[in-house]
Amino acid sequence: MTIGQKNSALVLGSSGGLGAAILMELVNDPSIDRVFAVSRSQCPQQLIDGGERGKVVWLQTEYSESAMVEVTKSLAPHSGGFSRVCICHGVLHTDTLKPEKRLEDLNEASLQSVFHSNAVIPGIWLKLLFPILKGSTDCIVAALSARVGSISDNNLGGWYAYRASKAALNMILKTAAIEYGRRVKNVKLIAFHPGTTDTDLSKPFQATVPTGKLFTPSFVAEQLAIIMDTVKMDGTVSFLDWNGQSIDW
Repeated sequence: MTIGQKNSALVLGSSGGLGAAILMELVNDPSIDRVFAVSRSQCPQQLIDGGERGKVVWLQTEYSESAMVEVTKSLAPHSGGFSRVCICHGVLHTDTLKPEKRLEDLNEASLQSVFHSNAVIPGIWLKLLFPILKGSTDCIVAALSARVGSISDNNLGGWYAYRASKAALNMILKTAAIEYGRRVKNVKLIAFHPGTTDTDLSKPFQATVPTGKLFTPSFVAEQLAIIMDTVKMDGTVSFLDWNGQSIDW
């Protein structure tokens, strides 16, 4: 980081349940001067009323590649000054999309929608951010993955689109880490499993969560902050859970 350059953070998908909590965790970090928040939604009124708006730069956008390019143009003047990036995109279900319980439930449109949110959008961000993150500032990039994206850990089956899209995200991160390691040596990538978090994504499935294993978004955001503060800058990608424990790919 050059003299006088602000220490910046970036949250992509900042209005979801976990994305919003991660945003506030970064806003409350005194070592971070500015937080860029990217979302389809408008800046929440409570963020403005709470006074954080002065530290947050809110960028409203759609997630087509052309729109994402425009976002990176806005970020370009701050290149080399990012120490934290959180990619918080993801979908498990919608009003019309449900996790598959059997092969007969597979649907072309649902597969494409889930893969686009969970793997395509994060992959495009990794491409577009490549020149913006390069610099002398150590930068940790964490993308929300999931333990069910682990191929070796799949003993239950089901949830075809979600499992496969998170596995695809993991492979994108693992592949990108090789190239980042050669060309952007100041960046460390993390595939982060937040555990079952009390957000809209998990609500239909919370009844079966063991006692003490349903986490608040703020708790998960705090755990991620600890991991990002302590992870080793080793030029590789790590697949870690909320407690900092490694997950088999």
